[in-house]
Amino acid sequence: MKEEPKIKVGIMEVPNEVKGVLQGEFFTESLGPLRGSFTVKIEGGRFRFSDHSHRTQDLSSPIRLRPVSKATFTLFSVPIGKGFHWERSVSSQFQGSLILMGSQGNTIIVINEVPMEDYLRSVIASEMNPSLPLEFLKAQSIVARSWILSFLERRDKSQTISKKSERAMGQEVIRWYSQESHELYDVCAEDHCQRYQGLLRTDSQRIREAVEETRGEVLFYQGEICDTRYSKACGGITENFETAWEDQPVPYLQSISDAPFPFPPLRTEEEAGRWILSEPEAYCNLKDPTMLERILPELDHPTRDFFRWKVAYLQGELEEILREKSGYDFGELKEIIPLERGPSGRIKRLKIVGSKFDQVVGKELEIRRWLSRSHLLSSAFTIQREGPQWIFYGAGWGHGVGLCQIGGAVMSLRGCSTEMILKHYFQGVEIKKIY
Repeated sequence: MKEEPKIKVGIMEVPNEVKGVLQGEFFTESLGPLRGSFTVKIEGGRFRFSDHSHRTQDLSSPIRLRPVSKATFTLFSVPIGKGFHWERSVSSQFQGSLILMGSQGNTIIVINEVPMEDYLRSVIASEMNPSLPLEFLKAQSIVARSWILSFLERRDKSQTISKKSERAMGQEVIRWYSQESHELYDVCAEDHCQRYQGLLRTDSQRIREAVEETRGEVLFYQGEICDTRYSKACGGITENFETAWEDQPVPYLQSISDAPFPFPPLRTEEEAGRWILSEPEAYCNLKDPTMLERILPELDHPTRDFFRWKVAYLQGELEEILREKSGYDFGELKEIIPLERGPSGRIKRLKIVGSKFDQVVGKELEIRRWLSRSHLLSSAFTIQREGPQWIFYGAGWGHGVGLCQIGGAVMSLRGCSTEMILKHYFQGVEIKKIY
């Protein structure tokens, strides 16, 4: 790769109407130069574009607005954290081109086309706090760059990466969610691709330095760009790739200890239970609120209990959640039985026993979705029943594969270099500059 690529990011897909403001001059073939506030409505597959001067024109899809010089645009009511417990709508400012496309059902698809390194500045500022040490921000930059370039490279070679993979066998539903192969853009702006929340805090000197000093750098393993996964907190032990995704081990995405000393993998239910109910010393075992505010972006500040957590449901409430999220009516809930766990304690296959029928569900994200209004923080949990209550005791935040972001941040605060952080979580890799 000789040149920096451009990335098309799906910002949102919304019904009927999009509103925003063009800060500076934009140009479009259909309307010429534009600036100021605008509204785009869709009806019957055609757009009606209105600008601040109340000029209105009907246009066909797509509409592409290219910035002149350093112009930016702001979009109103942008959904972030969709489906997660931090879900909300915000106004977000972006740089690069704005593309509007129509879809079935009078849906408007909003896309931002932006150079890779500009994209990364937003990702890093959206994922973690810009006040972190430069060494961690550089590590996160290399990981985020590797992730998307690996995905794009594999997609271009095979065209077989799917949004969702599912294997149903008898009473089993085994489902996992890969990087989405979006038809109209490369990646979305949400957590299951990479957080991308526009220009928020990208003016940070550290963010600029982290991206510029690692420009074009990625992780390689045996001649290929690494598929570098990451999550907020592993809970003390990272997880194997195959616990969360395809049943194909990835050598550099295998379980390791999130500490300067080894923890043994969890092999039995008894070991998992003891581990989840314990408080081991680990990089991501962090409870100091001041430190957490320095590490996490503002969006994540309310989530404090993540290394070890607890969720309690009444019997009827949990039965209702299962009906709503799984689509199955289990009747009276009798048992929830972990059948297979990964080395971090994350459950790969879970059996749900009801008065009407039994069902096995996997993998880890689907388990988390079935057992919560949004998502459980992780699938590393053990269950206790106390009278009418089902109590989940859990460990970690996210799938736990690859980089533990809070753990890596703590490593940097303890003086570890970018290379030390990367080679701790992705063992056997090397750093290479490809453009």
